[in-house]
Amino acid sequence: MTERIAEIYRKTNETEIRIHLNLDGTGQGTIQTGIGFFDHMLYGFARHGLFDLNVQVTGDLEVDTHHTIEDVGIVLGTAIKEAIGEKKGIRRFGFFLLPMDESLALCAIDLSGRPYLNYQADFTTGKIGEMDTEMIREFFYAVSYSAMMNLHLKLLEGGNNHHMAEALFKGFGKALHMSVSYEPGMTEVWSTKGSL
Repeated sequence: MTERIAEIYRKTNETEIRIHLNLDGTGQGTIQTGIGFFDHMLYGFARHGLFDLNVQVTGDLEVDTHHTIEDVGIVLGTAIKEAIGEKKGIRRFGFFLLPMDESLALCAIDLSGRPYLNYQADFTTGKIGEMDTEMIREFFYAVSYSAMMNLHLKLLEGGNNHHMAEALFKGFGKALHMSVSYEPGMTEVWSTKGSL
């Protein structure tokens, strides 16, 4: 079984990002984006998905958090796509219903090669720590399109905005873990077309 590891480096006039991702890890890593709450969310994603994730970012936070968060999504999605490789033998579909105290999030993924985001989450505050809540959707949009995945995220119950965000990120980690896991006995790409 080949290692499913990717290291992606991306530099623009707004951000410089390096991400190292191991899909078959133990949920460890170092994450430094310059946005504390975003670091916390990415660590929750990696920990509950059992991915080893290192993220190093220098961004134009003097402007706002937009470029940093969106660009991390682009690079993480690219890393996911590269690490998965040919998709032979993986389950392809992943879904998880994750409770976080009063909050409840649904995440469903299809690694179909057809990008799409269906996002339904209404936050009641503009920021959590230094992270703009409107950027949560932008992050997942960037991930879904860069990874070429169909991604559905829906908050079924809410209350505390921290819990709501955490349920989305942890649910995404659990659903992605399921979708990239190997299906016993499956050696081909799981598609009636023969390719994804």
